[in-house]
Amino acid sequence: MTFPDYLKEFESDLLKYKLGFIQINAKPIQEESTLPFTQSKFLGKPYLPINIEYPKDKAGKPMVLLAQLNFSEIPKLENYPEKGILQFYIPSEDWYDMNDYKVLYHTEIENNQTNFDFLTEELYSDFPVYCEHSLTFSKQEEYGGVLDFRFDYSFNGLDYWEFEEKLDDIQKKEIQKLLYYEGHKIGGYAYFTQSDPREYDDKLKNDVLLLQIDTDEEIMFGDSGVANFFINKEDLLNKNFEKAYFNWDCC
Repeated sequence: MTFPDYLKEFESDLLKYKLGFIQINAKPIQEESTLPFTQSKFLGKPYLPINIEYPKDKAGKPMVLLAQLNFSEIPKLENYPEKGILQFYIPSEDWYDMNDYKVLYHTEIENNQTNFDFLTEELYSDFPVYCEHSLTFSKQEEYGGVLDFRFDYSFNGLDYWEFEEKLDDIQKKEIQKLLYYEGHKIGGYAYFTQSDPREYDDKLKNDVLLLQIDTDEEIMFGDSGVANFFINKEDLLNKNFEKAYFNWDCC
């Protein structure tokens, strides 16, 4: 990584913030098409072993698969699984309350269910992802996240926003690519439209970003919002996803 000249004096400090992450490119699939059960996706029909009950919300209605990550399709990222399928389910209607969700991790791929006739069209009418997406992945690096509580750097007494204000348009685009990554991603620094919920709770200070889904062409959380799943770092290392939790905010 070569830092631009106006960041050279801060380079040694910013390198300490370096984190790898997986950038996700989400592409809406053609109407009437479906992806294989085991493939990574937003929305769509999940991979589900025949001995596993389909997740339901507190009212007993089937949840909707928000995202499925098949780690055999994803570049290796430190601390994250190298295989298996990780799934994120949220309610079809009351997803905005953030109190009802399910994260499942399947370590091995076995015989799977194929009949999901109970997932009727009405379940998707108020859902933030409008259509099924195929996903591709690339490994990237970033050197801070200006909205992530872990990034508290001062540029010679200026916070990020004050420092950015002094830059020209080209420089602003450069520094945003390094320190202000929006979009869909696994790991790295989290992006918010409001604030980081971990900042205000000491019990969450060791939690890391598991998955981020941003507003996109066919995705909208509230008013141009962003959704995040977080997990305690030790739970991630132990592949214990039961306590991963859901958060989203919008403008």
